[in-house]
Amino acid sequence: MSITAADVKKLRDVTGVGMMECKKALTESNGDFDAAIDLLRTKGQKVAAKRADRDAKEGVIATGSTANGKTAILVEVNCETDFVARNDDFQTFANELAELVLATLPADRDAFLVTKMKDGQSVTDALIAMTGKIGEKIDVRRTEVMTSADGKVVSYIHPGARLGVLVDMSGAGDLEVAGRDVAMQVAALNPISTSRDEVPQDIKDHEMKIAADQAREEGKPEQLVERIATGKLERYYKDYVLLEQPFVKDSSSSVGDMLKGAKAAVKTFTRFALGE
Repeated sequence: MSITAADVKKLRDVTGVGMMECKKALTESNGDFDAAIDLLRTKGQKVAAKRADRDAKEGVIATGSTANGKTAILVEVNCETDFVARNDDFQTFANELAELVLATLPADRDAFLVTKMKDGQSVTDALIAMTGKIGEKIDVRRTEVMTSADGKVVSYIHPGARLGVLVDMSGAGDLEVAGRDVAMQVAALNPISTSRDEVPQDIKDHEMKIAADQAREEGKPEQLVERIATGKLERYYKDYVLLEQPFVKDSSSSVGDMLKGAKAAVKTFTRFALGE
């Protein structure tokens, strides 16, 4: 299979690894992009996290909450350029859509698109009309509704409105304060789950295999490979499991420790990053 310069550059942009190493990895993996990333990791290369926002469409993440804090929503509204994303008309329209999501609590994007606006037209028709008014394609990428059974949902929009988070909080402490800390943690470190029990087994198996292959590549004795791989899986949990991550405001304690001190607990979270 022919490996093009564009293929190499794409892998370089995603991983941060040098061009020559990227070309070798793509060649060895017969052009399989994901396999090339795994190969780079196996060989001990420090692979950067994928940065979805490099190819993201522009727009905003908007939120809304009920007065009692039991329900909150996120909606991603897209346009083509950052210039339009900062336009007052576009931002007003995005906020109107957020209010409509909160009022109607649609099951998903498709259900939302057929919802009626205040003037009687559907969201789909309103998007078409706004596209004609602004001169760029305007769209809704996704919606999210979160309701807390016995606590409150705390919402957070990161400055710039390119990233939003919802967290379902419970407990006897100040849920607004603890929830905001958790939401900012989720925004900053992008965990994949709340607890390690929620990490899918295929991801655990994949990380164990990568760590084991890397240990063998480094010449470690076979009897130590499983122990080394298990240790690296533990490190993976600290990097990607919310409750086990170092707390961004005090890295000497974990998020779980912070929540115990705050007499609060987090049940689940949702994170929207623009274009992700």
